[in-house]
Amino acid sequence: MRRTISWNIEQIHEDLTVEQFLRARGCSHHVLTRLKQTERGILLNGDWAYTNQKMKAGDVLTIRIVEDQSSADLVPVQMPLDIVYEDADLLVVNKPSSMPIHPSINNYENTLANGVLYYFASQGIPFVYRCINRLDRDTSGLLIIAKHYLSSAILSRMSAERQIHREYLAIVEGILPESGTIDAPIARLEGSVLMRCVDHEHGQHAVTHFRRLSTWDCQSPFDSQSRFLSLAAVTLETGRTHQIRVHMSHIGHPLIGDFLYNPVRAQVSISQTGCLHADCMPANDGMPTNIPQTDRAQTAHFPSGKPAPLIGRQALHSHKLEFPHPITGEPLSFICEMPEDMQRVVCPGDSA
Repeated sequence: MRRTISWNIEQIHEDLTVEQFLRARGCSHHVLTRLKQTERGILLNGDWAYTNQKMKAGDVLTIRIVEDQSSADLVPVQMPLDIVYEDADLLVVNKPSSMPIHPSINNYENTLANGVLYYFASQGIPFVYRCINRLDRDTSGLLIIAKHYLSSAILSRMSAERQIHREYLAIVEGILPESGTIDAPIARLEGSVLMRCVDHEHGQHAVTHFRRLSTWDCQSPFDSQSRFLSLAAVTLETGRTHQIRVHMSHIGHPLIGDFLYNPVRAQVSISQTGCLHADCMPANDGMPTNIPQTDRAQTAHFPSGKPAPLIGRQALHSHKLEFPHPITGEPLSFICEMPEDMQRVVCPGDSA
């Protein structure tokens, strides 16, 4: 990946050194070191420059970013990518559910990283994969990928300083309050590698805001039971692992389909309490393999002969991203509507 960026020095920048100017634009010490080590990496009016040189109005400062190697530990794999936005500095991608963002045990060639590496390899462009915001494997939605080390450094700093604003859509159990804030520290659950929990003694500070968008009654035609669900918009002040899933479960409104934090309800099929509107029927009506045989037996009366969970993963979608462009500072905003599996659960005409 190669990128050339130039700035016209104005009167307000008079007598700043090259380093002071670049630092003010987000260049970290590591980035400055790499630029110094790059042939003609820092130019002032076309000449190779030292970082302690002072500039004057009318000068042109140019940097050259050169990365000729791709991520060595990633295998390029052809797969469909939903690229929402692309320019010389970043990508915004709509990640589907069931796709990890990084390789891990048993996930070596089915990740977003593999697909993005192939996307650039097919264009003959060396690429180092740098994903800025993280999503769980089964959470869908918008992700930012930096295209070079400078945009990565700036975007990572922006993320740490909460300048990247994310909004999620979540479908939760019960009638959620109209709005609220959950301020509860989160820690790893003792004895578990994966699960987190609210832990007021050992947890890290975590704050989640939510507002209810709609609620509806998924009443089963087979009995008199009702199952109220709510659609919520959720924003984060902090970015702890599984934060939304843990916090919503903590207040008694866990996400539907969440086999980790809502295991009992996630195992209940449409044939027991789910919505049977034609527009809400899942396309894949197979029962997840980890549901106990006793629960499978309870769903035997489903008309198709096959049980159908409301949704086969936690109903969570990264819906909206807003942040300033890392190089130009231009405000960027992206919206990605709910995927089909979540839309099927939100029954038309049942909102209140």
